[in-house]
Formats: sequence, C-alpha cells, structure tokens
Amino acid sequence: MEQHGFLLIADITGYTMYLSESELEHAHGTLTDLLEILVDHTRPPLQVSGLTGDAVLSYVVDDGLVSSQTFLETIEDTYVAFRRAIELMVLNNTCQCNACANVSSLDLKFFIHHGSFVLQTIGDYEELVGSDVNLIHRLLKNNVTDELGFRAYILCTDAAENALALGESAAGMISHNESLPEFGDVKTWVRDMHPVFQARRDETLIRYEEDEVVARYETGVTLPPELVWDYLNQSHFRDILMASDRTELLNRSGGRVAKGTVYQCYHGEQVVPQVVLEWHPFRRVVVRMTAPVPGGPVDVLIDFALTPVNGTTRLIQTLARLTGPMLGRAVFRVMLRMMASQDRRRIASFGNAIEADHAARAAHATARSSVTADQISSAASDSLRSVES
Repeated sequence: MEQHGFLLIADITGYTMYLSESELEHAHGTLTDLLEILVDHTRPPLQVSGLTGDAVLSYVVDDGLVSSQTFLETIEDTYVAFRRAIELMVLNNTCQCNACANVSSLDLKFFIHHGSFVLQTIGDYEELVGSDVNLIHRLLKNNVTDELGFRAYILCTDAAENALALGESAAGMISHNESLPEFGDVKTWVRDMHPVFQARRDETLIRYEEDEVVARYETGVTLPPELVWDYLNQSHFRDILMASDRTELLNRSGGRVAKGTVYQCYHGEQVVPQVVLEWHPFRRVVVRMTAPVPGGPVDVLIDFALTPVNGTTRLIQTLARLTGPMLGRAVFRVMLRMMASQDRRRIASFGNAIEADHAARAAHATARSSVTADQISSAASDSLRSVES
C-alpha cells in the first residue's frame, strides 16, 4: 500500500576517503560505533528502513505524532551526538594507525524529502521503494560542498520544507538548486550544521541550590523522552500542566521555540508570562515565570527535566529561586503549600493525557522493527568488503 510521509537519510561525510586511507580492521570498529549512534538517535516516530556502511535511511508516515520543531531537533541532536563521539575518539586515541588517526575527517549530513513510497518487507527491514525514494538517494551526490562550502549540513527538498511548514525557520536555510538527470531541477534548502554543534558547546546550564527549591512534583510517563518533550511544548497539553486557559507563544527564534521565547499563559483575566531561559531538547527546559501575587510580582524558575527510564520518562517539575518583594515571596510560598495537592494531580493528569493521546494517534501506526547490534556490525562489514574488492 502506498504511504505518504518523510524520508530521512543520515550520511557520513568523508566516508569513502576515510576507508581508502585506513586500516580496515580498526575502521570496522569506528564505523560500527558511529552507525550505532545514528540508529540510536533515530527516535520514534522515525523508523529505520535500511543501513549501508555510511548511511541510515529512515522514514515516518504522515500521522501528526510529532511537530516540525521536534523533528528538526531530533536531527540536530543526532548531529551533536555524532560530533561528540568523534571528539571523544580523537581525545582517547592512542593508536597510530590511519583508521584511528583519520577519524576526525568524518562528519555528517542529512537529507529530508517528503513524498510517497511503498513499504516492502525484505528480511529484517521494511524496504522503501518509489520515485521519491530514488530522488532522495540521488541527492546524496550533489554540489552543496562545492557551491556553499558546507561539509556537514541538512538538505531539505522544497516538498519537505512545505510539508514541515517551516515558515520562518526556513530563514536559517539557504536556497539551493540541484539538477538531476531523471528529475530535472530540484529546489532545496540547505543549512550548515557546524554552528549547531558550536552553539551546543557554548550553552550554559542554570544551576540552583537545593535550599532554593520551593516545590517539586514528578510523574512517570510510559512514553520515551522525545515524545514527552514534544507534548510538553504543545500549548493544549501545556495548559493542563500549568492550569492555564490558553497559551500564546511570543518571540520565537526563526519560527521555533528557543531561548528568549515567551509562553504567555492566560488564567482568566490574568496573563502570566514564562520566558524560556534554557532550552535543551529532550532533556530540559527552564523558564522564568512572573507571578502576579498580593504583595508584589514574584519571579520563580520552573525547571522541567526529562529522564529516560527503560523506554519511559520521569518528568520532574521544580520551582526554585524566588525573587521579588519579601511580602510577595511569603504569599507565593503560602499559595504553593495550599495548592500542592492540586499541582501533583496536575502533573499526573498531564502524563495521563499525553499517554491517551499518543495511544489514540498511534493506533493505526506501522509496527516498528528494531535494529540489532549484529545488523549494524554486518552493515559496516559489508561496506569494508566492498572496499577490499
């Protein structure tokens, strides 16, 4: 049956040159480790379709299970994990062989397309076939590096950009055309990934002492962190968590929620702003809420932390570091004590609501197959044999 959705290829840059200059025995271990990272970060609802020695092909059927922002954050998170792994390999290397010495030459690029495809089960994989599948594979050979100078990048076809409804977030991408014999001129959008990694390197963490904590609530959710993260940033479900009537988003960065974005929460006639101070996808978001209370407005940090636990997520909401007039702070603390049981029920209700919503949306989703360590090692071995022959 024909399906519609996104196709994603994560492709290792510099792979062919790396193999040609490396001792293949050590190269096998390096490539296996890197492929494991790519597979591990192919998170739901993405499904791995196939592996080659230097790339992972995955797909997601149109089902609305995650937002465009979360989809892009998954790709960015994969890139950061890949680059950190490369840096650790270089740092911990004591071997003088070419395979170990040349690992720093490797990088990563991503290709995103939206279209139709047919799933055919072959062995342990669901192989994708169709014209759009051919298109994304043809785009692997392109002029991006020659024309734009990027070695690591996201290349997003115009069809994918329209399906993602990126809007302002496409402002960070550069328009680029590729001419393919079978498809003619293909309009794409390209984004350099090196600044993404640099930004993650430079990010700071907000810390506070335990004696600054004024309240803490938590719940367990039977969904992985990437899905809980996506729900956490959907206004409807955030309203459950924050007991707000509705939420508006102000000051997005390139069309995306980021540091500096404001969640404008409406509680009847009151408007309570929450400014994003820290934004770490799938792990943590910290906002500064200004609460209008008798005695003067009070600022408080609200820290949402997501911890993976055997395929589920522990969501912890911490309120800390009160600032403002002394009377306002005293009133706020009293209000927190009075509302403690309600707040505990609220975070539990949030968890129940997103579990129920996901179950309803996923009822007709394609069953997912897992990729084993042996399959990853085999893909790397097949690649090395092709070089030897």
